[in-house]
Amino acid sequence: MLSYQHIYHAGNAADVHKHAALCVVLKHLTQKDKPLTYLETHAGRGVYDLTSAEAMKTGEAAKGYLKLSKNKKLQDHPYFELQRRVQTEVGKNLYAGSPFIAEALLRPTDTLHLMELHPREYQALYRLMRYPNTHLHHRDGYEGGLALCPPQPRRGILVIDPSYEVKTEYDKAADFLLKLHKKWAEGTLFLWYPILKENYHLSMVSKLKEANLPKFYQSEIRFSNVREGMSGSGIIIINTPYQSEEELNRIAEWF
Repeated sequence: MLSYQHIYHAGNAADVHKHAALCVVLKHLTQKDKPLTYLETHAGRGVYDLTSAEAMKTGEAAKGYLKLSKNKKLQDHPYFELQRRVQTEVGKNLYAGSPFIAEALLRPTDTLHLMELHPREYQALYRLMRYPNTHLHHRDGYEGGLALCPPQPRRGILVIDPSYEVKTEYDKAADFLLKLHKKWAEGTLFLWYPILKENYHLSMVSKLKEANLPKFYQSEIRFSNVREGMSGSGIIIINTPYQSEEELNRIAEWF
């Protein structure tokens, strides 16, 4: 499906949950000097203008990033530190998505592979993310992820963040993660999923839990006063970095 564009939802509460957790994971992965590979199956455009017509139409950032960014108790978290850096150095109203977060937190010795199939989103990504250590792929993320793994360097992380426009996407994401883990057993696999009132995510979560995957971590948050659309946000991580779980758990308390 190619109708989804994340600009309408950038900076919402689910983004904060997902991106703050990703910052924690990347912080722990980069504590070792060894280089690593970052891969993303559905990269989007990398950076989003929260004053764009699309973002203003939904106003979702107002209840997510813009609200939480005013909480003084949270400002020393790496997620908020990075977003402030982006707004200072790149643009006042910009919000960094996961590709730009990864580029900002990783090192020149690390390698990035960013996959995006949507033509317009890929063109925006191409204009923004042409760095020496970054490889851009205009291709299906599931196909590309399996083709590129195990990567070189072999140590690393793959982020799975599809649009979930159709309910079958949940099982598709689970099957992909299980196939990928067989090919790349040591890789950190980071899966985000939306929670809807229909609870489509339950079969996916059950399938992954039953697989007895190593260092399995799950976090779910629920949004209050939701009548339709997303009622929550979920994250599953395989091969969760050592000693990162306490920091990950604290993110859920923000909501």
